[in-house]
Order: sequence, then structure tokens, then C-alpha cells
Amino acid sequence: MFNKLKDKWKVSWLQFALIFSTFAFGGSLCSYVSKYILSLTTIEKGTEYVLIYIMLATLVWPLCVLTISIPLGQFVFFKRYLIRIWTKISGKSS
Repeated sequence: MFNKLKDKWKVSWLQFALIFSTFAFGGSLCSYVSKYILSLTTIEKGTEYVLIYIMLATLVWPLCVLTISIPLGQFVFFKRYLIRIWTKISGKSS
């Protein structure tokens, strides 16, 4: 599975490890930021909290991943990655 991804992305093993680290750190940062933002509201934990958390995390994730990608040297990869995702979601062809 990892070999397929590495070949698909056309990256070295070092860059592959940095990309996976960016995904991991970016996801963790997204979780912390989303929870912090929700702590500033008066929403109690429950169904509404979970739904808002999911929406918030979905919106915050790209920013977190791009932020983490800068010190790890993977900004160009993630910029292109997020553009491809947005193109697929929006239905526009590039």
C-alpha cells in the first residue's frame, strides 16, 4: 500500500515520511484548534456539538495541514494536493 502511494505521488521515501508526518500533525492540530474554538462557545456536548465539530474540523483541516507543511518542507505538495481535492469536490475541471 505504501509503495503504491509513494509511486503515485512520485516521491522519495524521505519525502513520503514527511508527507505522512504532515498528515498526522496537521490532523492533530486541526483537532486541537476545533476543540478550542468550540470551547469558546456555549454549545454543550451532544449531537449538536458533534455535528458542529465535524463541520469545523472539515473547514480548519486544510489550513492546519498547510501550516504544518511549511516547516516540514512539503508546502508545494500539499498546495497541489488541496487544489486537486477542491477541483474534485467542486466538479470543476482544471
